[in-house]
Amino acid sequence: MNKIRLILSIAIFVFYNPSIFSQGLTSPQIDSIVKIAMDSMQHAGLAVAVVVDGEIVHSKGYGTASIVTGDKVDNHTRFSIASNSKAFTSAALAMLVDEGKIDWNDKVVDHIPEFKMYDPWVTANFTIIDLLTHRSGLDLGAGDLMWIPDGNDFTVADVISSFQYQTPVSDFRTKYDYDNLLYLVAGEIVARKSGMTWSEFIEEKIMDPLQMNESAGTLQRLTSKNNIAKPHSYVDNEFVQVDEFDATQAAAAAGIYASVNDLIKWMIMQLNNGALNDSTQLISKKNHKKMWQPYTNRGFAAVGNPPYNTHFSSYGLGWGIRDIAGYVKLSHTGGMPGMLSQTILIPELNLGVVVLTNADPGGYSFLSIPNLIVDSYIGVDSVDWIGRMKTAINSREENGDSIVNMVWQTVKKAKTKHLNNDDFVGTYRDDWFGEMEIWEKDNRLWIKSARSPKLVGKMSYYKANTFAIRWNYRDMECDAFASFTLDKDGKAISFTMEGISPNIDFSFDFQHLNLVRIK
Repeated sequence: MNKIRLILSIAIFVFYNPSIFSQGLTSPQIDSIVKIAMDSMQHAGLAVAVVVDGEIVHSKGYGTASIVTGDKVDNHTRFSIASNSKAFTSAALAMLVDEGKIDWNDKVVDHIPEFKMYDPWVTANFTIIDLLTHRSGLDLGAGDLMWIPDGNDFTVADVISSFQYQTPVSDFRTKYDYDNLLYLVAGEIVARKSGMTWSEFIEEKIMDPLQMNESAGTLQRLTSKNNIAKPHSYVDNEFVQVDEFDATQAAAAAGIYASVNDLIKWMIMQLNNGALNDSTQLISKKNHKKMWQPYTNRGFAAVGNPPYNTHFSSYGLGWGIRDIAGYVKLSHTGGMPGMLSQTILIPELNLGVVVLTNADPGGYSFLSIPNLIVDSYIGVDSVDWIGRMKTAINSREENGDSIVNMVWQTVKKAKTKHLNNDDFVGTYRDDWFGEMEIWEKDNRLWIKSARSPKLVGKMSYYKANTFAIRWNYRDMECDAFASFTLDKDGKAISFTMEGISPNIDFSFDFQHLNLVRIK
């Protein structure tokens, strides 16, 4: 047994054995968990907060906000919370329902007349609740190339019109497939009904009353540029600081920057059924309850498995919902380039846990650390979550690296004498993503997106009618295949795409494109 595993085993017995502690961990014990996690795999920094019964048990930062400057993380350091922003969007809509400006069951077209889905009946019956519950019938991450990578010129109007060109993979309201774009539409409803931008509404109506003075709807809107965590990731097998992601366009899905010091206030309000204080409801109890109800089934087991004996998993309005050890757990994760996070609420225990990290994968500490903290409160048998995450990461990366390396080895050996670059040069168009251009430079083919400038890269022949694309954008693993359909003369008339690595982020939804030559 290696040293880290031995230390972890001792720590788990001492800190998490239900017979020793059944009321959670102390702040020094959480420090020990964090040290073990950070020693086990590459990290930059992270911040952890725990609140119970409205009291702060722990609020602390660790490691570095930037490996370039060496700045340290504390509990006031602002991180991207990514998709944890979705719960703020559902809260904003709940407040508009309280004001009588909308109803949860309103049709989207009643507020956004130009909204159009892939089917007229679906368009006519699509409700505000449908925007928030990942049951649209569209595939996982459908259309996410409209906002990732950043720096593109797609607008909310483009997003609203894009769904009519997407191909459903299931019947409406029958299957869970996580999406981001429909949250952008939800953010547009907030804007149109309030007369404020989504970020302005979130800051003025939610953050200000909660005195979340260190937070903002987007990175660019932070009033102070000090004490901001920089993202870090592995780029071509080297751990480096990467560029901050501008999520302004996708703010309602993934835009918020916040500190754990501020998120404590958010969690206390949530655990207090939407109450700002003893005399003021920020969100009515009725509509707060609505957000914590399951709408979309994600899984069910009549007999649960250890360690949590979970029977159901579902999605509410901006929250994932499942049962663990007899308690209802509400949670959400978030991920942006070089940033990972998780928020967990256990209402029956009046418990809230949040972990923010600025490294990907960062040992998946955004999963392991909150799991260990929650386990100590619900009294389940000890689990080596840090070891499990390390094993999972290593296995995932080894598998992905093996597949990617084989592709590029095939490219290196491929014979290209039969190719005529002119047969592929041209402009191709997809109905929702727009144009992509292929051109020749120094006897090599290159490709670029007209509307997403970071998607530009060199094309290398792979096999058959397929090329492998190595993008200049390296902040995330997103290299892709392009497979061409040729006419009888061997000239390309269209192509489709898919990611090369099995570990590619689902938001690089190249597989949803159908690019047809237009010139």
